[in-house]
Amino acid sequence: MSRRRLWAALLGAAIGASPVRAEDWPNWGRDGSRNMVSGEKNLPASFTPPQIRDDGSIDMAGAKSIKWVAKLGSAAYGNATVAGGRIFIGINNDPPHLEKYSGDYGIVLCLDESSGKLLWQLSVPKLAAGQHCDYENVGVCSSPAVDGQRVYVVTSRCEVLCLDVQGMANGNDGPFKDEAQYVAGPGRPAIGQGPGDADIIWRYDMRDELGVFPHQMTSSAVLVVGDRLYVTTSNGQDWTPRGHIPSPNAPALICLDKNSGKLLGREASGISGRTFRCHWSSPALAKIGGKELIIFGADDGFCYAFDPVPAKNEAGEGILKEIWRFDCNPPEYRTKNGKPAKYGTPSGPSGILATPVCKDGRVYVAIGQEPSDSQGQGPGCLSCIDASKSGDISGSGKVWTRRIGRSISTVALADGLLYTADASGFLYCLDASSGEELWQQDTEGRIWGSPLVADGKVYIGNETGDLFVVGAGREQKLLGKVKMPGAICSSAVAANGVLYISTDKHLFAVKAEE
Repeated sequence: MSRRRLWAALLGAAIGASPVRAEDWPNWGRDGSRNMVSGEKNLPASFTPPQIRDDGSIDMAGAKSIKWVAKLGSAAYGNATVAGGRIFIGINNDPPHLEKYSGDYGIVLCLDESSGKLLWQLSVPKLAAGQHCDYENVGVCSSPAVDGQRVYVVTSRCEVLCLDVQGMANGNDGPFKDEAQYVAGPGRPAIGQGPGDADIIWRYDMRDELGVFPHQMTSSAVLVVGDRLYVTTSNGQDWTPRGHIPSPNAPALICLDKNSGKLLGREASGISGRTFRCHWSSPALAKIGGKELIIFGADDGFCYAFDPVPAKNEAGEGILKEIWRFDCNPPEYRTKNGKPAKYGTPSGPSGILATPVCKDGRVYVAIGQEPSDSQGQGPGCLSCIDASKSGDISGSGKVWTRRIGRSISTVALADGLLYTADASGFLYCLDASSGEELWQQDTEGRIWGSPLVADGKVYIGNETGDLFVVGAGREQKLLGKVKMPGAICSSAVAANGVLYISTDKHLFAVKAEE
């Protein structure tokens, strides 16, 4: 199994009012709470996807409840986001959508929401380090975040880019004017730009500015809070067997000005020095008693809360003040026979790859490891944390824990129930207040994505291409099982009455027939 499958899952808001029908899905998890729940109605429990012919063409003759199908690449690991009549999704460049870009690129497609037609694309040249920092043929695996007329995305080059929603169709806006050279890559002839290309407003390079060393891939869904952005840097280990950390002092989490890309703050909790592999979990937003907190699941196995407003230290640098930390590993995962247990062993500690979910003063997150490695399946743990505490709350902040398999899935919370999945292929339903397991569904295939709760249903796919539709509720009820023409390595999203399912090669817009 290729490591590339990891990027599907690495990759954002049920704050305030409850979700309503006919709304966009502009971020990973819909909004800052990262709760994978939609208020959309009339979503199908079953549908028939079209046939994909050997030559790659699409035969819609026998399809049912399919609005349209868009070709992606040969690897699509991030989630689609939907806003303002447009869809944004990260893919690779196999095959190219635009002839002028050949070879290995990371791509972000902007599609028309009503038809799936290509409007423009961002083309990101690969880093020279190859699989050590920018794995071949993976593409862009971060889910873009849409905020008004701007799209924020973390590229495979360890950058944060601010893009114009309209692309180059309305001209080259913003201070960044060198798109032609950027898309060509360093030292190569510039590539002419046109209406089908992305318009970069500003660019922040985390390798150049912070010394970040991404392990195999950079992945983060940008969190937008007012005029600030919060981004996971993907700082991690190198390729050596001992797992050397080239940049132990580089931050794992940063804060940028959304209008200029200026660095406003960074965490200074020493997280990178304790990294097991790499930081790929995306930040989330919690509201506790009227106060906001930035919640971050780190690859040292701790979940952290930070003050969202950076404070100046003695050197005049902006620092994100740590409010609390919670060890999501049970003690026996950390220590074996009185000695520290090793990461990568069958029963050793794990990091956090899932995105924390914040709801009603609590934070929910699971631990896990790369499912592409043999140790990706093993003993994990799902934690429910009281987010009102401060300091090291590994004991005092524990509401409940539930032993499940290692997981990279983000949970979904609705009607007092929690739905989550582990890498071994099981979907779980728990009582959100107590952690009691109510039922589990075996999907018989490894799970890289996260469950979506919408219209009384739970949607979850696996790497064998099976999409399971289970009734949302305390009683287990399998409503449907759809065989998709390709591996499902991401999560379903719902927006404006349409269900979006992406496989490794296609994006399907599914809509119930009238």
